[in-house]
Amino acid sequence: MSDEIIVIELGCANTASVLFALERLGASARLSSDASEIAAASKVVLPGVGAAGFAMRRIHELELFDVIRGLKVPLLGVCLGQQLLFEGSEEGDVPCLGLIPGRVTKMTVPADLVVPHMGWNQLRVVRQDPLNAGVQDGDYAYFVHSFVCPVNDATLLTSTYGQPFAAMVRNDNVWGCQFHPERSSSVGAHILKNFVSL
Repeated sequence: MSDEIIVIELGCANTASVLFALERLGASARLSSDASEIAAASKVVLPGVGAAGFAMRRIHELELFDVIRGLKVPLLGVCLGQQLLFEGSEEGDVPCLGLIPGRVTKMTVPADLVVPHMGWNQLRVVRQDPLNAGVQDGDYAYFVHSFVCPVNDATLLTSTYGQPFAAMVRNDNVWGCQFHPERSSSVGAHILKNFVSL
């Protein structure tokens, strides 16, 4: 097994910002869409921006579906990457990776709120975990999304924008952040440092 963190390159995310954030913490990290490199990594990050359908098509085209599902090392999904960890998404009615129970749904907000939800929002701690160690109720993180993950037994942190939603999740060796830790100032850097230390 390599000691490198692999950031999966699907062609639908600002992977460079995630990579630079990890490197700033002293981690050995690089981009790859190669199945054998991902399978050999010490940790894996699945970032994503845009549509679930496109991202899942890329995962299948690159023959990464079984590789990602079979990982035993820590896996972190970021933004759309968190949504892809769930069983399916209402966005395009697409089956996803099925690593976390539940279905991603379109964000429902009152008329005075704008979708997509874009900007800083507060976090609420539901359950303590090595990934959210040091995160406090009321800490802010940076979000950009139009679809939300359900609050269920996998939820570690929630946030509320018109409705409560899962802001951080975990199932076994699989974690997700709906927000962008690489763009969430000191709180995000702390979470990424926790991930590097897992």
